[in-house]
Amino acid sequence: MEIQDYHLPDELYYEENHYWVRVKGDNLVMGMDDFAQQMAGEIVYVQLPFEGKKLKKGKKFAQVESGKWLGKVFAPVNGELIESNEELESNTALINEDCYGAGWMYVIKPADMAEINELIHGPEAVEKWVLADIEKYAKD
Repeated sequence: MEIQDYHLPDELYYEENHYWVRVKGDNLVMGMDDFAQQMAGEIVYVQLPFEGKKLKKGKKFAQVESGKWLGKVFAPVNGELIESNEELESNTALINEDCYGAGWMYVIKPADMAEINELIHGPEAVEKWVLADIEKYAKD
């Protein structure tokens, strides 16, 4: 789906701070969405926490930095971090270049897969959320 200048794939689930989640087997792949990477600008640092880290839904577990912004990464579900994209250590530009592909950030083993249903999903919900954030950030 295209909303103004932002690309937000329909099949993904979204966390309110503009991170996406894709179901891959029994796990979830997570990354920064197009809205966030455009707003942040050039990403210069991504924290890659250790594998095995326990995640609590809604709690910060990492951070991302650009030249003008420092952002927190919040766990979209309860679970365990089982992989970080080590390519981002040497090439953070992957997030800006391909945020839904090579720029993925983390793989999470959810404690309960049903928690993804609490994320933002579906064209109507995603459009309402993104348009509200576009309006909110236009005022800042």
